[in-house]
Order: sequence, then C-alpha cells, then structure tokens
Amino acid sequence: MSSNNRLIFLPLGGAGEIGMNMYLYGYGPRNKERFILVDAGVTFPDMESTPGVDLIFADPSYIADRADRLDGIFITHAHEDHVGAIGHLYGLLNAPVYARRFTATVTRAKMEDQGRDLDQVIDVAAWPDKVKAGPFEVSFMPVAHSIPEASGLVIDTPAGRIVHSGDFKLDADPIIGEPFDPVLMREIARGGVHALICDSTNVFSQKPGRSESSLPEAITELVKDSTGLVVATTFASNIARLKTLADAGIAAGRSVCVLGRAMQNMLRYGEMAGVLHDFPPTVDLDDAHDIPRDRLMLLVTGSQGERRAASAQLANGKYLGFTLREGDTFLFSSKTIPGNETSVGRIINSLSEQGVDVIDDHSDKYHVSGHANRPDLETMHKLMAPKMMIPMHGEHRHLRAHSLLARSNGIASEIVPNGTMVDLTDDLPQIIDHIETGRLYLDGSVKIGAMDGVVRERLRMAIRGVVAVSLVLEGKDVVGVWVEPMGLPEGGLLDAGLADVLEAEVERALNGTTAKVLKNDDACEELVHRTVTKYCNDLVGKKPITQIMINRLV
Repeated sequence: MSSNNRLIFLPLGGAGEIGMNMYLYGYGPRNKERFILVDAGVTFPDMESTPGVDLIFADPSYIADRADRLDGIFITHAHEDHVGAIGHLYGLLNAPVYARRFTATVTRAKMEDQGRDLDQVIDVAAWPDKVKAGPFEVSFMPVAHSIPEASGLVIDTPAGRIVHSGDFKLDADPIIGEPFDPVLMREIARGGVHALICDSTNVFSQKPGRSESSLPEAITELVKDSTGLVVATTFASNIARLKTLADAGIAAGRSVCVLGRAMQNMLRYGEMAGVLHDFPPTVDLDDAHDIPRDRLMLLVTGSQGERRAASAQLANGKYLGFTLREGDTFLFSSKTIPGNETSVGRIINSLSEQGVDVIDDHSDKYHVSGHANRPDLETMHKLMAPKMMIPMHGEHRHLRAHSLLARSNGIASEIVPNGTMVDLTDDLPQIIDHIETGRLYLDGSVKIGAMDGVVRERLRMAIRGVVAVSLVLEGKDVVGVWVEPMGLPEGGLLDAGLADVLEAEVERALNGTTAKVLKNDDACEELVHRTVTKYCNDLVGKKPITQIMINRLV
C-alpha cells in the first residue's frame, strides 16, 4: 500500500448518546479505505418524542454506500444496544459477522428473526486467535461486563494496534463470564497500543466499581426477610444477576418462576452456548399459580419501564394471572438508564399505590454497574498506555469528561461524537471530516428515516388534534358536509358539539363563496381549512391538522 494510507475512526452511533452503538474503522488511501464495522445496536423509543416507533437504529448509510469495501462486522457482546440492529440492517451491509459463541448465538437469533443467512455469523475464539479482515487483524479480548463473553477488540493495523474496549468493568469475580484480567491486558499492551477507544459510561462515578459477587448476600437477606410474593426485575441479558436472584429465592425456601420471553430466551442461549451450567430449578407458569404467595418468587422483564413488559403489566394490575397486593415486595435489581426515569417512576408509583414495597437502585445494595467507574478507567489507561485515547459509549458530557481525564494523565485525546471522522494514523488524533449521520426508525414493519416526516406528522397530530372533513358537491351546490374531530376537547365556548358547530360553519362558508371557488378543489380545500382552523382556535384554542375529502356528483 502507498504512503497515502490513513487509519480512520468514525462513530455512526453510540458516541454522544448511550445506546445504538455502531463504530467504523477504515484503512487505506482516501476514498479507497477498507472498513470493518464494530457493533450494530438499537435504542428504544419513547411516547414523548417517537410515538408509535418500535426500535431506533443508527443510520448506516455511510458504510452501506461503501458496502463493497466492508470486510467484516464484529459484535463485542449481546446487549441490545450492540447487537439489536444486526438482523434489520444486514441487507444494507452484507459482510461476514464475527462474534464469540454466546454472542454469536444471540446474533443468529436476531438474523433468523429477519430471514437472514445464519451462515454469515461466524463463531470466533478469544485472544490470541485472530480474524483477518482486509488490512485488519482482529482478536476478541475477554472483559468482565453484565453479560457473558463480553469482549473488547484488539485491532492490528499497518498503522499500529487499536484496542476497542467494548463495555467493560474491573470485576475479578463476575459469577458468570470471564473476570477482568490485568495480566492479559498487559500482554496485549506489551507491543504498544497506538489508540485506545474506550467506554465512558461511568466516568462521573468517583468510587471504584463493585463486583457482581458482592450482591448475593444482600439479595438473599432481602428475599428471606420479605413476606408475601417477591418479584424481582433486572436486565434480561444479565444472566449472572438472574442466577443470583434465583439462588436467593431458593435459599429463602421459595419456588422461582421466570416470566418474560426475553429472560427465558437469554437463559436458553446461555445453556446453548455453554456459559450457564448451574442455574437453579424453576417452575412453570401453570404450576406457579398453585404455590402459596409467600413461597414464590417471580423473575420478570421490564426493568427499564418498557410498556409491554411484565413489570409494567403487573404495575397496571395483572399479568399472566398474577396480581400484586399489599405487603408484596418488588425489587429493581438494575440501574435506570438515563432517559427511562419517567417510565420507571410511573411503574414504581403504580406499585406503591397497590401497597407493594418497592426497592430500587438508590440503595446501592442490590445492583452493580457493568461499566468501569472513573478510577477503573484510569486503571485501564495505565494498563494499555496508549498514545491516544478516544472516548466512546456516552453522552457528550461523558465523552468530554473522559477526554479531559486522559489528557490530565498525559494521554492525547479528542472528543469524537457521531459523524466525526478522526485520523489516527500519526501520534495525535486529528479530526478531518464530518458526515451526515442520524437515525432510522423501525415503524411497524417499515424502516423510515428520522427526517422523513412520518413521526413529526404523528407528533403534530398528537399535539394539535385532527379534523376530518368530507364534502359532497354538485356543481355549485353544497349537498352535504360531514366533520369528524379527533383528539380535540368538547368544552370551551360550545353550546352544541364541536362537530355540529364546525359542520354548520363550513357549510355557511361554502354557501357564501363563489361558484368559481366551489368548482376548484384547491380553492375549496383552502377555504375549508381556514374555516376549521379559525373556529377551532376560537372555540377550543387549537389549530388542528385538517384532512379534507371532496366528493363531486356528476
């Protein structure tokens, strides 16, 4: 290759936000680089900003337009924000997908759901095994996280070694999965690390992170001391936590029942991949109903307030025949992801109204994070001793704080949010370009762009309401007017119903206009729109969206 080759890093998602991770590495001459893609995750919608949307993906247009130069896709671990989009977006990418066994098992399920070729997902062993992908050689570096077989990536390039940390924590005993291994980290760093691309999620947490193994005693004590039914929720993918919770239930003399397809699937994937061996026995749903409440523990999905998950359904009154009562206990063994506070708070309040004792993450006794805290990030920096550190996986404030931390310790760093292309070829990172990046929405079965206007129109209808108007015209005569307001109040200054008032005013406006206007659809629509808008604003203080249908009798 010529001396014009360059090594670039371009985040398409996950840098400047938490979730929706998608990172691109390229090497080669300008506009002729070969690429690898790291992760293809999702984030989740909310009713306030994305009503009706099912999933949100990073927009892969930049690499999709260069898919003939994409040599591989590498999935670091099986959390939804890293693997959830792979099946949906694979048709735009069409490159081999590499992952470790457990992650590959989940990835194949994602691919199968979308009718993709499962043979494109390739199991890879951990370091020191390598995958050759164009000018890159990639190894999976085991790290501790809140899911089995989480990995960073060791990416060897002609310009030097890159370590992409993935999501990680310094946990010597994660219960399930590999511990964080400083000896391995030093081995990887021995030949020199050109750039560390590093998780920034917990950069504001000042104390060293706690181990997953610190939880069983406190959780077991809580379950033993509880009366009535005990329900616990956590991330479905946190198999180690599910085991801790189930073990606590068994230790307290309770039968354990797992509710929620996502949880059941993750336990099944763990067994299939050989990472879960001794999960305690559970009871089926049908049998659980026959067990006394004070001898039963439910493990349920929905720790982030998902509307259709088990936690929300229980909070709303009933789920699969179970209802909660005064004196029951509900444990959130999870951290609320930023942005989910409202939906989680709604569930907690609903449970409280039912007399349920709710224990959430504020006690800091029943949950530990899967991400490295600030002192742990500094440890990683020291172990890797990179020439430069680029922060990823965090909101902009996280990226900035992490970058400042690296600089304070003498490591060159640059803030590289989504759409920012940085040249890593030399000893200092250099921002060289910005590209258009954004989001794709899965809306039902259709993928739409965030700027397509569909969701914006849905929000406008939700905020302003809608008035549908149907006209029947015959020449210059008005035969009939029907009005149907939707999402508008009936109060205000009205004596009659809003529909009746609008029908009368529209008919009066049409009868008072000229034959020329009545014979012209556009002019007629404009007149009706002005009339509806004026009277809705006068009567109920809203300017609704109007939908006008004109039927002409011949």
